[in-house]
Amino acid sequence: MVNFRGSTRSYPSFQPDSSSLIPCSFPCNHIAPLFSVARFSSMVAGKQLDSPHATDDNDDDDDQALDFPGGKVTYTSEIKFISGSSVKRIPCYRVLNDDGKLVKGSAFEQVNKELAVKMYSRMVTLQMMDTLFYEAQRQGRISFYMTSFGEEAINIASAAALSKDDIVLPQYREPGVLLWRGFKLQDFANQCFGNKADGGKGRQMPVHYGSSKHNYVTVSSPIATQLPQAAGMAYSLKMDKKDACAVAFFGDGATSEGDFHAGLNFAAVMEAPVIFVCRNNGWAISTPISDQLRSDGVVVKGQAYGIHSIRVDGTDALAVYTAILAARNMAISEQVPILVETLAYRVGHHSTSDDSTKYRPQGEIEYWKMDRNPVNKFRKWVEINGWWSERDEAELRSSIKKQLLEAIQVAEKTEKPPLTELFTDVYDLPTSNLVEQEKQLRETISKHPQDFPSDVSLN
Repeated sequence: MVNFRGSTRSYPSFQPDSSSLIPCSFPCNHIAPLFSVARFSSMVAGKQLDSPHATDDNDDDDDQALDFPGGKVTYTSEIKFISGSSVKRIPCYRVLNDDGKLVKGSAFEQVNKELAVKMYSRMVTLQMMDTLFYEAQRQGRISFYMTSFGEEAINIASAAALSKDDIVLPQYREPGVLLWRGFKLQDFANQCFGNKADGGKGRQMPVHYGSSKHNYVTVSSPIATQLPQAAGMAYSLKMDKKDACAVAFFGDGATSEGDFHAGLNFAAVMEAPVIFVCRNNGWAISTPISDQLRSDGVVVKGQAYGIHSIRVDGTDALAVYTAILAARNMAISEQVPILVETLAYRVGHHSTSDDSTKYRPQGEIEYWKMDRNPVNKFRKWVEINGWWSERDEAELRSSIKKQLLEAIQVAEKTEKPPLTELFTDVYDLPTSNLVEQEKQLRETISKHPQDFPSDVSLN
């Protein structure tokens, strides 16, 4: 069992459990219990199978039902409210324990040496990129940054389970997915420094990455806006009969937004092939999950919308890989949405604008950083298999550090986009209000040149 933000969750043994809301299995090695969700046949309103009047007040006849739009509903003479929460919590699927050893009886997708080493190498790269870019922000070289400390396995393992044709709609803590798809360290640096080589032409905040080449929709600051968009994109893939799905990432705080509910409901009703991946990291900036939800986390919300759902240990790369691979297979083969809740503590501050020690104990942070570190856990498993050594580790970290330092230096020296780029790429021809805005900006710069960066060309 694991205590996550004050709530104890058990790990599943993958045995049928009559109390777990009708469990069934993923079509991938039959590995994990899911909610079995049926789509009920639509009926004609008002048509009754039997008389609505019971002949015996003490006898509930199961054959008596209301034929209502959406499906038949049986009657009962007992007044009974549905419980707000179950005494038994939904278990958390895992494969590796904290020592990097396989849990006895675990069912998971086999990973060969090549894939395992690549996954681990990318997890280390992401961790080191976060460390150096965070330091660069603290040195005043970039304006803003957000790390993925503690969530490296969710990033890399989910990316490894997807196809390059799948459309990813990130929140802002999924750069590892883009890294896996081939986005270069230099590309990350260019975006954070907002220079001419940045694909977004310096118009986005740092860490708001995007790449049409890699099917990675540009990060949007407003929370949860990508969820209904993902449902629409998935429906488009379905209409075009594509062998692909949409994948939307979001944090636990996003579940309090209206777009979360709209996105899941649209996807369920339209039977769109989309995977909703919730990174439940315990904190929505300074709001703990205990103040965010009264339900058993996020996983239980799927059933209300008729969506297959599973809870996964987000610090376990093998569990995340297996679950996302199975979710993708189901989403595409059955043309349905899937909800995956991953549990992985946010070890870093929310962003460089935050000091999380003001609202959570340092000991709690250190525990997750040291004892439940996803990178260390996966390294242990790779080493147990004889696929990694101390020499490999030293060579990898030395190489990545050199590449990152070079990328930062190059990005810092590259010129900024000219002022004209601020007004392009929205309309084919500039509208009158944009022309007026540019004119006013140039006049302001002319009057107060000392208040504007000297390295930005006005041409």
